[in-house]
Amino acid sequence: MLLDEYLTPRISDFGLAKLLMRDHTRTLTTIRGTKGYIAPEWFRSKPITVKVDVYSYGVMLLEIISCRKSVHSQSENEEEAILSDWAYDCYRGHRLDKLVKNDDEAKKDMGMLERVVMVAIWCIQEDPSLRPSMGMVILMLQGVVEVPVPPCPFPFIAQPSETTHP
Repeated sequence: MLLDEYLTPRISDFGLAKLLMRDHTRTLTTIRGTKGYIAPEWFRSKPITVKVDVYSYGVMLLEIISCRKSVHSQSENEEEAILSDWAYDCYRGHRLDKLVKNDDEAKKDMGMLERVVMVAIWCIQEDPSLRPSMGMVILMLQGVVEVPVPPCPFPFIAQPSETTHP
């Protein structure tokens, strides 16, 4: 897990990419990873790329922002049980304050909070080709590159719209 029982971040290795040979950009393998951080392509027998690590990083960002685990089965509110779904709903509904309800420090810089949430949403896109590279993630987090408005990360509930790749 990336957060312990006290919601303290723990160092984790998003190092799946190092399993790829230099001349390979894609590989097929068996599912590996921690519940809640596993990219959707693992379950769809699709090629596994470095973008699975980007997905996991996005989930971790959401956990750090909200100070909660990615799957909260004991949530009183069913809509908050899956962090990625709830975070996108909060973003779409302009209610990011709900993600950080007990964090007054985060509420002081809502612009930064929105940027980090937007980056996380780009990272958790179901379509790996929409996820940014980790280099681009860093630039967006630093504010060097503008973060485009992310599309719904779950296409089965997405509204038809034009999207811009980061």
